[in-house]
Amino acid sequence: MTGALPTEIFSATMEDGVQLRIRRGGNPHGVRLFLSNGNGFAIDGYRVFWQPLLDEFDLILFDMRNHGRNDPSGADGHHYRQMAADIGSVFRETERRLGRRESVGVFHSMSGRASMKHAMDMQWVWDALVLFDPPDVPPPGHAQYDAMHGFELRLMEWALQRQDSFSSPGELVQTYHSNRAQSRWQPQAREDMAHAILRPDGSGGYRLACRRELEASIYLAALTLDLWPAAKEYGGPVMLIGADPDAKGAPPTAAANRALAHEGGYEYEAVRDTGHLLQIERPDACREVMLAFLRKHALAR
Repeated sequence: MTGALPTEIFSATMEDGVQLRIRRGGNPHGVRLFLSNGNGFAIDGYRVFWQPLLDEFDLILFDMRNHGRNDPSGADGHHYRQMAADIGSVFRETERRLGRRESVGVFHSMSGRASMKHAMDMQWVWDALVLFDPPDVPPPGHAQYDAMHGFELRLMEWALQRQDSFSSPGELVQTYHSNRAQSRWQPQAREDMAHAILRPDGSGGYRLACRRELEASIYLAALTLDLWPAAKEYGGPVMLIGADPDAKGAPPTAAANRALAHEGGYEYEAVRDTGHLLQIERPDACREVMLAFLRKHALAR
């Protein structure tokens, strides 16, 4: 992999006083890319996707609240309205510290939905927005509603029962190696993600950084977001990059994103042979799709 790991670290204070840890690295003169994670994951686990971008771009890496490198902050603000506001707070603090620069949001799943809500309900701050497989639930009666409704409920039930303590990150790596759900992940991503989503428990073991009850609450919240906007409702260019709806065992998010793109007039591409964690399954292909979109809008070389 190319590029040095991020070395500049600072914190941003959210509306409710919670601190989020932000890391900056890459080319300080490049277009600024803000990147964050999906529910239950952490941005360090996506390293196979973002590390090669360090040569060209100014990367701003942060975990959503209660995830990854952030200190736990409990359930009070662990909902989409607050997470949407958090994205705005991270953006403003970054600009305050580093100055204005062309900026692109690059968000996966939960952080993608939060950024959509921020753009719809609060403020458009981007020169472009890239959404990797946001699991939006269409309105009741839509052809994709039942599949997405059931998907979110199954994930909620799974999260409540998932293993939440481990002897070491290596134990979680072995779980990833043996699970069909992670079979498409790059081997390095399994290692990175296991280390990224665990924190020491104070007694020699490790526990999930994001408590499983908090993870489950976000899956349930998806059913009441009513977030199915058209591309023209944003303040600038937006691209949906989805899982492959034609792949064997494709998640319902893949077909939902294809439907949202066609109905809402989005720039859209599905990455062949990928599931919901497409950025760590086929990172090179995902980067190329994103870069083609950014070049189209004069935001990449």
